[in-house]
Amino acid sequence: MSEKLRIAVLGAGRMGCGIAQVFCAADHRVFLYDIDSRSLERAPETIRGYCQLLEMDPSVSQNLRCKSDLEATIADADVVIEAVPERLELKREIFAYLDVSTSRRAILATNTSAIPIAEIAANLKTPDRVLGMHFWNPPHLVPLVEVVQASQTRPDVVERAMALLASAGMSPVHVRRDIPGFIGNRLQHALKREAIALVATGVCDALTLDRVVKEGFGARLAVLGPLEQSDLVGLDLTLAIHETLMPDLDCTREPHPYLRAKVADGKLGIKAGVGFRSWTTQEAAATQARLDQHLAQTARQRLREKQTNHQSRNPG
Repeated sequence: MSEKLRIAVLGAGRMGCGIAQVFCAADHRVFLYDIDSRSLERAPETIRGYCQLLEMDPSVSQNLRCKSDLEATIADADVVIEAVPERLELKREIFAYLDVSTSRRAILATNTSAIPIAEIAANLKTPDRVLGMHFWNPPHLVPLVEVVQASQTRPDVVERAMALLASAGMSPVHVRRDIPGFIGNRLQHALKREAIALVATGVCDALTLDRVVKEGFGARLAVLGPLEQSDLVGLDLTLAIHETLMPDLDCTREPHPYLRAKVADGKLGIKAGVGFRSWTTQEAAATQARLDQHLAQTARQRLREKQTNHQSRNPG
């Protein structure tokens, strides 16, 4: 897709700025909106910083326009991407406005990470152009985007969204059923349910659990998905393990009482200094830096490989 589109991003937080950077780098015109003037003021420098982290020309931020007027932001937009806090009523309010205030040809996308798209698009006049566009945090470093098709979303809207994301260097996947959490978060939180249960029942502490994941099966997840791994070792072995394991796995049908107790006690994680484990300020900063460095290194390598492949296909 070589056409230069007008893309509106609603929300100038970490997700919104990351999404804006992706499309600025793809040479689209990006209009970034937020009700918080301080967030808007920081956004251009934040996006330039993302570009520098990726060893990308920061001048792509010239494609960015920051707006405090929602009507001006979405005027003539080809695509509107909502990236506001994960509150259903807030999202419904925004989409009700977009429904009647944008061009009928515009794609309306929500970056929700778990809310079914049909719930956000309820009672709209044009739900056929609404879909999920779930970027992973941080969008400028993680390529996957889940494109979620609700029951009323037109197939051509999905196709246009997938093509746009692919042309911007992202890795879009089509989620064909509009279910809570889509694909990635259902897998991620199924793992978290068992992890919390293991700690709650005294099988291990949080440090041990995280070490088992990072130094065990987690080390291969980036290159070998769970079903690939099952095929690799054999479905007969997978079945044999399931016969023993499945009846004993945690199947709590609501948030685990151990998690509820942590939240009730104010043990909210790094921001509180304690969650499943205790955190010093230095440990928290080091953990965030380790994550950012790993993701940035992987993203830079991906961009270099893309450029090399492009040059090999177009040697002249």
